[in-house]
Amino acid sequence: MSAEFVQISLTSLLIGTLAAIACALPGNFLVLRRQALIGDAISHVVLPGIVVAFLLTGVVSTWPMMFGAAGAAIVAVVLIEAVRRLGRIEPGAAMGVVFTAMFAGGVLLLEQSDTSGVHLDVEHALYGNLESLIWLSADGWGSLVDPMALAMLPPELPRMAVTAAIIVVLTVVFWRPLKLSTFDEGFAGTLGIPTTLLSFGLVVTAAVAAVAAFDAVGSIIVIAMFICPPAAARLMTNRLEAQVLWSVVFAVVSAVLGYVLAGYGPLWIGASDAVSAAGMIATVSGVILGLACLFAPHRARIGAPREAES
Repeated sequence: MSAEFVQISLTSLLIGTLAAIACALPGNFLVLRRQALIGDAISHVVLPGIVVAFLLTGVVSTWPMMFGAAGAAIVAVVLIEAVRRLGRIEPGAAMGVVFTAMFAGGVLLLEQSDTSGVHLDVEHALYGNLESLIWLSADGWGSLVDPMALAMLPPELPRMAVTAAIIVVLTVVFWRPLKLSTFDEGFAGTLGIPTTLLSFGLVVTAAVAAVAAFDAVGSIIVIAMFICPPAAARLMTNRLEAQVLWSVVFAVVSAVLGYVLAGYGPLWIGASDAVSAAGMIATVSGVILGLACLFAPHRARIGAPREAES
């Protein structure tokens, strides 16, 4: 039984959990800055970048797809800022215009290009392939210390582990300027903190998390993890440090519980087929947010001025 779990479920659980954490950490600052839709925008706009990378290279390979998605994310960030400044409209509207246009362009490219022979489609972009990320060479817990078995790990796992580690380090290193600029941008500017550059770096960090997670877990989990765990954590406390910790806990619970319910939940109620792990993880994160809205100790603070929480 343990060998089957390590082979089939362990890597999927780890990848889903690492993706959730990597998205939730920058999501805290995006939610507090009222830029939560940035995560939604990025998770949509990587699709045309992935398609263009495939059309240019002709192969479905990790690094070309990553570079294509990263390029599309950066283009989207620049376009959002340009639309916001030139059109003088609020950021949410600018995000909505850019990410819907770019996602629609990606869908059109998919439909018009010859992708029938490869695993590249809209469903894959939305739901990911979390269930298929199995560790075929594993034969039990001993494989975790077997160099030959470790070399055969799904490449998505080390990629997400490195991404999550980088985001944790960046969060720790830039904690003070991020905190100051999030709660009082004007005061942070007077201290010499480059707030514009910091804001751009935060969005790029979110883009890196979204791009790294996109292939494995799809856009549904990415969108949910950027918003639901941080928003639920926001209702649990009025301290940023505690909020970040709560968001990580909620992200981990969503990933683990969602994966388990997707695989075994239908069987418990008499159904014969499992459901989408990505969809269930996103659903669980939404349920957690709903429960936080109803029962969290600081739920009355929703909509309160951001400055009052510093």
